[in-house]
Amino acid sequence: MSLRKKTISGLTWNFAQQFSVQLIGFCVTIILARILLPEEFGLIAMLTVFIAIGNSLLESGLTSSLIRSSDLGEDDYSTVFFFNLVGSFVLYGIVYLCAPLVSSFYNQDILTLILRIYALEFIINAFFAVQNARLTKEMNFKIQMKIQIPAVLIGGLLGVFLALNGYGVWSLVWMGLFQSFLSTVMHWIYSGWTPEWVFSKTCFKRHFSFGYKMTLTGLLEIVYRNIYVLIIGKSYSVAQLGFYSRADSASQLPIANISAVINKVTYPMFASIANDDVRLKAVYKKLMQQVIFWNAPVLILLAVIAEPLFTFLLTSKWVPAVPYFQILCIAGVMYPLHAYNLNILKVKGRSDLILKLELIKKIICIVGILCVLPFGIYGLLYFQLIFNFFAYYINSIYSGRLINYSIREQITDIIPIIVASAFAGLMCYLANMFYFSSLQLPDIIRIVINGFFFLVIYLVSSTFLRLAPINDFKQLILTK
Repeated sequence: MSLRKKTISGLTWNFAQQFSVQLIGFCVTIILARILLPEEFGLIAMLTVFIAIGNSLLESGLTSSLIRSSDLGEDDYSTVFFFNLVGSFVLYGIVYLCAPLVSSFYNQDILTLILRIYALEFIINAFFAVQNARLTKEMNFKIQMKIQIPAVLIGGLLGVFLALNGYGVWSLVWMGLFQSFLSTVMHWIYSGWTPEWVFSKTCFKRHFSFGYKMTLTGLLEIVYRNIYVLIIGKSYSVAQLGFYSRADSASQLPIANISAVINKVTYPMFASIANDDVRLKAVYKKLMQQVIFWNAPVLILLAVIAEPLFTFLLTSKWVPAVPYFQILCIAGVMYPLHAYNLNILKVKGRSDLILKLELIKKIICIVGILCVLPFGIYGLLYFQLIFNFFAYYINSIYSGRLINYSIREQITDIIPIIVASAFAGLMCYLANMFYFSSLQLPDIIRIVINGFFFLVIYLVSSTFLRLAPINDFKQLILTK
């Protein structure tokens, strides 16, 4: 199969998987949010950073090395598998012992038991990390879809059942663990690979030399992504953290669907043409424009319709999360391109440069956060917005140098798309302010009218500006 057909197939199946999984997860979350209290979501949010750090340490970047490497043998896969498995038990033991410290930090005694149970996810996930990496390397997203949809659906149903029966925060814990367990079982059934009893020091050194830098990079990103949760959880009420967590999760939905699809497919695809800079630049440019073309308008529209959307889906008890959600939506416009840029550095084997860039960005981030702390939670949110655009700028400079695609060229290629999205959002906002709000329409009607109005303006603006992604999308998807 040609690279083009393989990419289209990968995009199609991966988007189907991502959209289906996110849709199911979204529906489950809506139901749970209507049953549970913001405080119960806040408790889980407090542990997010620790669970994410644990999972990142377990991966150790070794699975990324498997995906980018060629001429792999069974020794490579089995070595990484057993390293992850042993590491998961060691890490769980550390978390188990440190759980009381986490509870003390947040002054929430219940977190000790929750963390000790929730952290079992480390061990469960270690059993399928390599199988998942093999499927990604082969761009076999059809099988991944068959695995993920049942796991999310059945796990979600369990979570709703427990919530309805008064399990509170524990319904979220057991839902997550059960989803991981089902995913593990089905990876072993569908992947067609099982480890051999072998551990090669040579293979380990090969993958670790690349992977440990990716691990440090991942840890920096996780700490950055969750530093707001740590600060809000420590400084404000559990309910306020619940509002922030729900706003952040909701704003991540389009980002997760669009960026996860693009990045998961582009990494192995870029790796296959890593030595052809001219071709790599052409593909990179087209996909970058596609990411912004779909991501920017969706997030801006969500920011405009945030109030009726939250009221309709989550009930009025979640309305305090609306302003947080609106700021985070705008902040997320450029976020999918962060990992997308880093994929260029990864396939070029520059994990050292990735680590250097992440260190620089995170140092600047920490200094910035300390400066805006006196301005409260909104100071943190607006800083997050500004920093996301700055982070894209830094990443694109270095990835662009490797493929002769300057930051000026990149910005020139995406500015018209952002302008079209912003114009549609502004027109929709003004229509709401001066007309729709006075009609006192039901929330669902307001959402539908605003969505249609925004779509018409965005498509007309895109056509007027002759945006390249429209034609590229037709050629990529519609042309056989």
